[in-house]
Amino acid sequence: MKIYLVGGAVRDRLLGLAPGDRDWVVVGATQAQMEAQGFKAVGRDFPVFLHPDTGEEYALARTERKSGRGYRGFVVDADPSVTLEEDLQRRDFTVNAIAQDEDGTLVDPCGGARDIEARVLRHVGPAFSEDPLRVLRAARFMARFASLGFTVAPETMALMRAMVASGELDTLVPERVWQELRRALASATPSAFLATLRACGALAVVLPEVDALYGVPQRAEYHPEVDTGLHQEMVSDMAARLAPGDARIGFAALVHDLGKALTPADVLPKHIGHEHAGVAPVIALCERLKVPLDHRELAVMACREHLNVHRLAELRDATVVELLTRCDAFRRPERIPWLATVCEADKRGRGGQQEADYPQGRTLVRLHQAALQVSAREVVREGMTGVQIGEALQAARVVAVRQQRQTDG
Repeated sequence: MKIYLVGGAVRDRLLGLAPGDRDWVVVGATQAQMEAQGFKAVGRDFPVFLHPDTGEEYALARTERKSGRGYRGFVVDADPSVTLEEDLQRRDFTVNAIAQDEDGTLVDPCGGARDIEARVLRHVGPAFSEDPLRVLRAARFMARFASLGFTVAPETMALMRAMVASGELDTLVPERVWQELRRALASATPSAFLATLRACGALAVVLPEVDALYGVPQRAEYHPEVDTGLHQEMVSDMAARLAPGDARIGFAALVHDLGKALTPADVLPKHIGHEHAGVAPVIALCERLKVPLDHRELAVMACREHLNVHRLAELRDATVVELLTRCDAFRRPERIPWLATVCEADKRGRGGQQEADYPQGRTLVRLHQAALQVSAREVVREGMTGVQIGEALQAARVVAVRQQRQTDG
């Protein structure tokens, strides 16, 4: 039995990044031998074990043979005779197909270290095309590594285009698409995820509502970048900058402008009412991908309210309280800072505005805090009905917002 460190931990060390979870591959062992040493079997589709002390994952070296469509259509062979090189050959990208032995020596049959140095994301071999999830993984890795100068190898992009054209991506289940999207949105450069998928034609398959934004013009005085798709890429990157690692804010930023794809051609480049038109496609996308409820609720809220937040100074005090009430901000106060961040990403995610100030976000949070201070005990009188109590609370919150605005000057 020989044990090697593999995958992301080796790759990230070569990139000079802080290592994340460590994965190990075991050569020359059986499941019975692993369990005899105290390892706990957890793999459903292939033999994976948890270390009895560290809890880290150890997988038996294996090969895979395509047996059907989709990313689950494989027959796995984890016989003790499978070599380390055979295991590495079945992996997706050369940068992930590097192993390190206990002495620190690299085993790199696919040239992954060379591609790391050249900053190239390259597929290991033709078996790459057998797993449609790898197209999304390529895009997700680009979201993480584009800022380091990585590009997709031309032959890998050509293979991804062929995979999309074959219809293989239609077999992806929503949960796996969401998992890759969520991880991309929590990365440094989500725009690279969108651009990579669009370059191979996959964006129209997995996120058609977002793909439809490209080529849709906006008014240049507000959007120097003009193209709504480019604006969306900039907004997504700004959200990642303002809220690093927060996929909930990243998702709301991603879908806030879906309504612009529905603007009639004779109205362009104006987008009157796009914030309301976008709610239906946001909900449809969330239902299709089984997006978690908290992500969905913030996304709908940001789509519907982002223009109101942008023009917050023009809203009447009562209208501000109505906005807060629509957002359920008195029961879910954490939502307002989230909304403010998404709106700031929208404002700063456009040409020449990346370093612009966004006082509306800070003001919204202050007005919300002022309204939150209103106590039901202070406004409720004996004998009031439920409707009267609601009206009294609303009126008191309007006064609190007005007073905060006066204090702000």
